[in-house]
Amino acid sequence: MEENTKMKKFSTWKLKLRLIFATFLLFALVYALVVLVGSFLGISGPLFYVGFGLAIVVIQYLVSPKMVELTMKVRYVSPEEAPQLHQMVEELSRNAGIPKPKVGITEIAVPNAFAFGRSKGDGRVCVTRGIINLLDRDELYAVLGHEISHIRHSDMAVMTVISAIPLICYYIFWSTLFSRNDNNNGAALIGVAALVAYLIGQLLVLFVSRVREYYADEGSVEIGAQPHKMASALYKLVYGSANLNKDQLKEVEGVKAFFVNDVSDARNEINDLRQVDFNRDGIISQDELNQLKYSDVNIKTSSKLFELISTHPNMVKRIKRLADMN
Repeated sequence: MEENTKMKKFSTWKLKLRLIFATFLLFALVYALVVLVGSFLGISGPLFYVGFGLAIVVIQYLVSPKMVELTMKVRYVSPEEAPQLHQMVEELSRNAGIPKPKVGITEIAVPNAFAFGRSKGDGRVCVTRGIINLLDRDELYAVLGHEISHIRHSDMAVMTVISAIPLICYYIFWSTLFSRNDNNNGAALIGVAALVAYLIGQLLVLFVSRVREYYADEGSVEIGAQPHKMASALYKLVYGSANLNKDQLKEVEGVKAFFVNDVSDARNEINDLRQVDFNRDGIISQDELNQLKYSDVNIKTSSKLFELISTHPNMVKRIKRLADMN
């Protein structure tokens, strides 16, 4: 791990600006919608609108960690039970300048890792049994650095909050379908506005989700991971997910935004990824990443379009970006 001690510095101000801008837009969107609903119901006063929106967000913020734990069947492990895992998390969190997160394992076959929590002091980093069996130590170290960078950037807390906003819009839209109010035209108008707000909100949340993945990759390199090991880990995770059956992937569909890669799109990404593994040995070496730095990559139009509705950036673009850091 001697190479890992040479820290690189990357600026995150663009990430922070985008998170602030997207959050502002989403709150403005839901506030406008709640005002419209309040006017329709004859409720006036800004305190109602502010209170309603804040109540939903606070509830989401408070209960989301427990929901993730239950959904993923997370089991927290002690240093005695998983010494190597704890050692890597402790070293990376020290490099990142944050408190050591809780360390957990979930017994699912999908190879991946995820971080969640309400704040830097409440961080939790978890790995699946599938990723432990798939990656070598340095690749796993890079993935853990990626997850710890999410905690360091506080973007997982932002995602927890803003992901509630499209849900509010969708709930309002769904409620109007069964409205028996005499003012059917008003209900229909609110329903259409709520549906549009939901779609815009989802696109904004997806945009934030994709942007934060780039910065987590950079963050992993900054706190000690080797770029080619991060790239190799991403490559292996795509192939590992592509080899699973649909039932195994469906098991984690609702929480895939927390993962390192979009497991649902793994099979579609395989063909594109062949162009970054020059010797077809299933890993990405430092020499291959250096070669990629000066090579062009080809991304299909269909892949570019799918990226707009994906929780994660296109994998070839991510690995190319890592090559530029190498």
